[in-house]
Amino acid sequence: SDLRQMLATKSVENIQFLPFLTTDANNLSWLGYGCLKGDGTVITVNAIGAALQTLYILVYLYYSPAKRPVLLQVLLLLAVVVTGYGYFTVLVDVGRRLAHLGLFCSVFTITMYLSPLADLAKVVRSKSTRCLSFPLTVTTLVASSSWTLYGLQLHDPYITVPNVPGIVTSLVRFWLFQRYRPEQDKPYSPLPA
Repeated sequence: SDLRQMLATKSVENIQFLPFLTTDANNLSWLGYGCLKGDGTVITVNAIGAALQTLYILVYLYYSPAKRPVLLQVLLLLAVVVTGYGYFTVLVDVGRRLAHLGLFCSVFTITMYLSPLADLAKVVRSKSTRCLSFPLTVTTLVASSSWTLYGLQLHDPYITVPNVPGIVTSLVRFWLFQRYRPEQDKPYSPLPA
């Protein structure tokens, strides 16, 4: 929906750039893990995800009035990817490479799934779910559940463990949607007495 909004309005107004960048970094990390492990499913899903996130980044950059900060963040991501590639190929021996990369990917994924917790505090304080995306919550639950089941099937803790927080945070967001229904949101703020 963010891509559609950018294309329709020819603007990046009210769209955050950081989620595109971090998701792209996450996809690229898991793509490396999949290549190292030889797992076609992990490779395919994350190659498509990285391509889509890169498209979002390019569209964001095209419509962004402040291109310099966006370019600097992209260059920082590229520097991190190149540094990570160098670390995992030069400094980590072959026998431990998969475990080190799997641990890195797991920590990064857990961080991404837990990052919306700040929004959850805002929802409870404001008693409004306006800042939460219901479709994104559904998608996160389906994706994290699917990856958890896939990881369990493969007995791969690096795939299983980091996706459990995605399930938990999605269930918490569903509870918040139930608790603070959108129809309860008032489009106005009360005047002070």
